[in-house]
Amino acid sequence: MREVADLITANTIFTTKAVLTSDEAAQYMGISKSYLYKLTMRGEIPHYKPMGKMCYFNRAELEEWLQSNRVATAAEIADRANQYCMKRK
Repeated sequence: MREVADLITANTIFTTKAVLTSDEAAQYMGISKSYLYKLTMRGEIPHYKPMGKMCYFNRAELEEWLQSNRVATAAEIADRANQYCMKRK
C-alpha cells in the first residue's frame, strides 16, 4: 500500500511542480540522466543554473521542447502534396 502512495505522490509532483531537478526532469521525459546531461551540455534543451552548478528545468518549457519538430503523418504530407499540385495547375 505504501508503494502505491509513493507512486501517486511522485506522479502528482510531475503534474503540479513547475521547476524540476535533473533527476525529476529525466524521469519526467523518460530519458536517462546521462542523456539529459548531454542535451544540457550541447545547449539543446532549455535549463537554468541559478548557482552555477545544479541544473533546473521548467516543466512547461520541457513539454514545449518535447513537442517541437513535429513529424507530419503520411496523410498530412499527402494532403500538402495535393494542395501544392492544385496550386500549380
